[in-house]
Formats: sequence, C-alpha cells, structure tokens
Amino acid sequence: MKKSMKAFILTYLSILFFGSFLVLALLRTGFAVDWFPFIKKIEIFLYYFFAGAIGGSLRHLYMFCSHYMKNKLNDYREWVMYIFYPIFATGTAVVAVTLIQSGIFLIEFTEFDDAPYAQISIAFFVGFGFNRFLNRLNIVSKNLFNKNDTAKENNSEIK
Repeated sequence: MKKSMKAFILTYLSILFFGSFLVLALLRTGFAVDWFPFIKKIEIFLYYFFAGAIGGSLRHLYMFCSHYMKNKLNDYREWVMYIFYPIFATGTAVVAVTLIQSGIFLIEFTEFDDAPYAQISIAFFVGFGFNRFLNRLNIVSKNLFNKNDTAKENNSEIK
C-alpha cells in the first residue's frame, strides 16, 4: 500500500472517530437541534449511528495501526476494508438497536430520563464488532427463514 493511501486512511479513520464524538457532543448539548430543528425527529437514531461510527472507526484504527507496526499493510486491496467497514458499522448499529427494541432480540434496556445509555452502548459494540454481528445476524436470518424438513414432511402428508 502506498504511503499516500496509508496517510489518507489514518486521517479518514481519525476524523471519523473524533468527529463522531464531536457530533454526539453537539447532539447532547442541543446545539445540533438549535441549528437544524428537523434533527429532533431523528436525534435518537443519530446517537446510535455515531456510537456505531465510534466503535467501527476505533476497531479499524486499531487494526490499521497494528498492521502498520507489523509491516503487514502490503495488500493494496485492504483500503476497501478500512474505508467502508466503519461506514457499514454505522447503519448496522442503528438496525441492531432497532431489532432489540422491537423485541426480536431478547435484551431489555433500563430506561434513564436523560439518555438511552444501554442502546448507545449496544450501538458502539455493534460498530466495534461489525463483522461478528453480521455473522450472528446471518445465523438468525437462516434459522428464521429457512425451510426445515419437518415442514416439508407435514405439507406432503396433508396433500
């Protein structure tokens, strides 16, 4: 991987990491809603989104630095992972919290008056373990929508 690409990735991940903290601070203090009143309608999802961004960018910053220190950034195709995985992690974090709150995943949150701390924490963990979460989601999806053999047998007996 070229030095310019390495510098770009490090800058990108750093901006995503620290910028997400800045956006969360703007949301928490109310400045974002003051500047853009429409944000109030989606504010809770923005908390989850940027918590996922913090988790995803933190993990990929760690991976990037680890691979850099071990001189393992030789594959030019790895830039795709460092650029896009944190972006995927943000949306996945929102979906994960939505799935939990819908009752599909059996996790109960303790309600706080001032912020949804548990939901934000889950969004961070999903962002951090994005590919692991997708693996589990894939298993759940297969189990939920897979046609099992007993259903086929029951249908054949009915005919």
